[in-house]
Parts: sequence; C-alpha cells; structure tokens
Amino acid sequence: MTVYGIRTCDTCRKAVKALEAAGYSAVLHDVRVDPVGTDRLMVWIDAFGDDLVNRRSTTWRGLDDAARAMPTAALLAAHPSVMKRPVIDTGAALHLGWAKPVQAALAI
Repeated sequence: MTVYGIRTCDTCRKAVKALEAAGYSAVLHDVRVDPVGTDRLMVWIDAFGDDLVNRRSTTWRGLDDAARAMPTAALLAAHPSVMKRPVIDTGAALHLGWAKPVQAALAI
C-alpha cells in the first residue's frame, strides 16, 4: 500500500501510523521529493476529479490566477503541495483524504 502525500503533513503521518497499526504495510511517497508521473496523475484525476486539488491550502491561496487556471494535471505537477492528501493506493482501490469514510473503507 502506498500513501502519497508530503512527509511533513500531519494527516499523512497520522494515516501511515494508523494503517501500520492496523496491520497494513504502508509506505509514504513524498510527492515533493519524488513527483508522480502524468500517467498516475491522470488516473487520480479520473478517480477524484477536481476534489484532488485542495483549494483550502496555503499553497492554493498563494497561487496567482494564471496558476489556478491551469489544467489539474499541470497544476499538480507544478505545485504538488496543492494536492489534497493523502492519496492512498491499496493496489485494488484509491482513496482520497483521511476522513472517517476512508478509514471505514480501510477497516481502521
């Protein structure tokens, strides 16, 4: 299982810790250190649409109008920290965020 996010993100660290405590082998993939490819981004965009962009983040608020108007894949490639996190890839399913519905889907 891969948890895509940012190493310094409290939510991502919480998710990895809870997944490991539940018996999953969770690996955190820091998207700022090792950006994900366009193919993977497109799969996520197909799965989550515009929900993949965290419009409440500090990064989003700091973007100019031109950056905000970029296509989602280009925006996330240029500014990975604007991604809603974490994206959890179990191999069989994708999950976005760490809210109660995601935790319930993963039996946490």
